Amino acid sequence: MTFQELQPKVTELLSQGGISRDEKLKNLCGLLSDTISHYDWVGFYFADHETRTLHLGPYVGAETDHTVIPFGKGICGQVAESNANFVVPDVKAQDNYIACSLTVKSEIVVPLFVHGKNIGQIDIDSHVLDPFTKEDETFLEFVNQEVAKLF
Repeated sequence: MTFQELQPKVTELLSQGGISRDEKLKNLCGLLSDTISHYDWVGFYFADHETRTLHLGPYVGAETDHTVIPFGKGICGQVAESNANFVVPDVKAQDNYIACSLTVKSEIVVPLFVHGKNIGQIDIDSHVLDPFTKEDETFLEFVNQEVAKLF
C-alpha cells in the first residue's frame, strides 16, 4: 500500500468515535507498523515543557526502558529542541543515540505541532539500514497533522 493510499485510512482511524485518544494513537501505531514493512517500532512521545522531558505515549513494538527522555538527549530529545524532522540512516553513526535494541538500525522522528507548539513527536525505528525517504517524512508530517486534530 502506498503512502497516498494509506492517508485516508489514517484519517478514518483517527476520526472514529467511542474510543479514547490514546486508543486511537495505539491503533494508528499498529496500522503503520502492520502496513509499512520498514516500520518496526512506532510510537509517540509527548513533551512536558516545564520539566523539559519527553514521556512515552502509545506505541507498538518491542518494550522500551526509555519512558522518559530529557530534551536534548538522543534523537527524540534533539527533535524536542530543534522542532525539525530527524532522519538517522544508521544509528551506529550517531553520537547522541539512545540504543533501544540491538536490532534497530535506523530511526526517523517527526515533531507534532498543535497551534504552532511542539507537543511531542512520532518516533519510528527500523531494523533496516537507511530505509527512510523524503516520502516517509512527508507522510509522517501528514500523520502528525491529523493527530494534532485530536488535541
